[in-house]
Amino acid sequence: MAVKIVRQPKKIALIGAPSSAAGFMPGSEKAPAALRAAGLVERLQSAGFEVVDHGDCAPRFFADDEEHRRARNLPAIVAGLNDLKAKAELAVKSGALVVVIGGDCAQTIGLLAAARRYHKHLNLVWFDRDADLNTPATTPSGRIDGMVTAHIIGKGAPELVRFWGEPPLVREPDVTLFGLERVDPPERDFLTRSPMRHAYAADIRLKGAAKSAVDELAHMHADAREFLLHLDTDVIANEDFSAVNVPDSSGGLSFRDTRAALSEFFRHKNLLGFDVAQYNPEKDPDGSAAKKLVNLIIDALSARLESSEGATSPTHSAADQTPAAQALPKSDEHLPAAQTPPEEIASSQPPAAENSAPETSAPETSAQDSAASTSETNADQPASKSSSTESA
Repeated sequence: MAVKIVRQPKKIALIGAPSSAAGFMPGSEKAPAALRAAGLVERLQSAGFEVVDHGDCAPRFFADDEEHRRARNLPAIVAGLNDLKAKAELAVKSGALVVVIGGDCAQTIGLLAAARRYHKHLNLVWFDRDADLNTPATTPSGRIDGMVTAHIIGKGAPELVRFWGEPPLVREPDVTLFGLERVDPPERDFLTRSPMRHAYAADIRLKGAAKSAVDELAHMHADAREFLLHLDTDVIANEDFSAVNVPDSSGGLSFRDTRAALSEFFRHKNLLGFDVAQYNPEKDPDGSAAKKLVNLIIDALSARLESSEGATSPTHSAADQTPAAQALPKSDEHLPAAQTPPEEIASSQPPAAENSAPETSAPETSAQDSAASTSETNADQPASKSSSTESA
C-alpha cells in the first residue's frame, strides 16, 4: 500500500528520547526535560513553526552492566529504540520535520528505522567529533555510543544490526561523517577501505563551515535523496559548550561554525529530521548550556523558514512495507561524487590511541571488523570518545 507524504516545511514533530543507557555516564536522560524547560517548544513556535509534541519515551538509564562488557545495556537500549521508533513513524508520516531531543547517540537508530518505513533509501549526516565505528570486537569500553555508526551500516551486535529487518539501515556510501577529530586506530583502518565520506574538523575550519556543509550535500546527492542528521553536541569546542558526556579540552568546532554548518543542512528541502544527543544537564547546573543549545537549534532552523518562503511542499509516495520487503539496492548508483584517497586520510589527521580491551565474550564479527581490531595503537595521540572514557 502506497502512503503519500506531503512535506510541511513549517511543521515540527518533537519527540523526547530520555536515555543514557548507551552512554558513558548518567545524566543525558535528563536532556529532554532540560531543553523543554529552557523554552524549546515556545521558541520554535515564536520562530514561526507549528509544533506537534509527541512527548517523551520511557526513560532508559546508564548502567555498568559488567556481565556484557562488549556491548553493555543492550536490552534497555533496544527497548528504548522500540519506543522511539513507534513515535517517530507517526511523525515521519505526518510530513513534519522530525526533531528528536535526547539522550544518547543510539537514538539515531530508532529515528532511521522509522524513516525507512516510508523511504527505501536514506542518506545520513553524522555530525560528531567521533566516528563511532567501533564494534564489540574492537571497543575498549563496551559502550554502544562508541559503536552506533557501525551498527547503522550493519556491523556489530545482532540485536542492533537487525533492529531494522534488512540491514544495513544506511549503506556505507550514503553516510557522511562530519566534524571528525577523535578516531581510534581500528576506525581509521576501516575508513581507509570504506566508501564512507568523512570531513575532519580541521578541514572544515580551513574551508569554512558553511562551504563544507554545502559541498557535502552535493557529494551525497541531497537534491535527489532524503537524509537525516545526527548532532552530537561534543562536536562543539569545549570553551563554547562543555556540558557533554565526553568533553575535550582542545579542538572541536566553534559555536559559530557549528551554527553555520547546521543552517546549510537544515535549510535543505530533503532533510527529513534530526536528533540531538550527548547534552548532559548534570554538567549544566544553572541551565545556561541548555539555553545556548536551544538558541543554536532555533538560529539554525531559521534558515529553513527562509528557504521555505514561496516554496511548494513536495508530495512523496512511499511504500508502506514491512522491513523485510525493503531491501537496500546492491548497485552503487548513489556513490558519492568523490572519495578521500587513503593516503589523504592518513595525512589529514593523526591516529588516536585506543585502550586495550579483554577478548572474552566477543560476538562473531566479519573479517573486516577482525582486521580493524588488529590496528596498532599509538599511545601518544588523543583518544576517541570510546577510548577516552575507558579509564574514567
